[in-house]
Amino acid sequence: MIDWQGYIGLILDGAAVTAELTVMGAALAVVAAFAAGLGRVSRYWPLRALATVYIEFFRGTSIFVQLFWVYFVLPFAGITLQPLQAGVLALGLNVGAYAAEVVRGAILAVPRDQIEACVALNLTRGQRMRNVILPQALPLMLPTFGNNAIELLKGTAVVSLISLKDMTFQAQVVRAQTGSTLIPFATILVLYFLFASLIGWAMRRLERRVTRGLDGVRA
Repeated sequence: MIDWQGYIGLILDGAAVTAELTVMGAALAVVAAFAAGLGRVSRYWPLRALATVYIEFFRGTSIFVQLFWVYFVLPFAGITLQPLQAGVLALGLNVGAYAAEVVRGAILAVPRDQIEACVALNLTRGQRMRNVILPQALPLMLPTFGNNAIELLKGTAVVSLISLKDMTFQAQVVRAQTGSTLIPFATILVLYFLFASLIGWAMRRLERRVTRGLDGVRA
């Protein structure tokens, strides 16, 4: 008789690790996205070049390879990370590279006459970005940011390759110990769907709130 209650509990423990990875990875991705996205529209070419190299490198190479480099190769340079730290770093930088182009595109989508009005008001570049451009660009970013967050959630499955006990890793353990594939993988299928639905709901609420505030300003 298989103690499914205990095995489901094991998978739920892994789900907590997956949630932790998603939250911390998303936080890093947002920071990386704004840093690189703003770098791409900077007037200084070294910043543009650095941002471009980061974006193209992480978009042009596999997350599997990036994760292995972070976890197995960096120790040779004297940088040793725990599995959770390596997972957050690889996922955050990978997704941040995609989100950076979202930031750049949203900033460039702000009408030119808004920028010209800021110049006429003698606002500095920082003031223009902070008070005029970003408030209008943010609502354009949020739908794609939600998609990026869901992609990051699904990408957390790769950390099982470095023995981090996320829910995919735990499902594999349960499968090996019970010989059943259906129950553990059906369980994580439902959990991934629930997590993705929660992210989508949260982003829709945030989008409505930001848009409502913007409409109030325009009114």
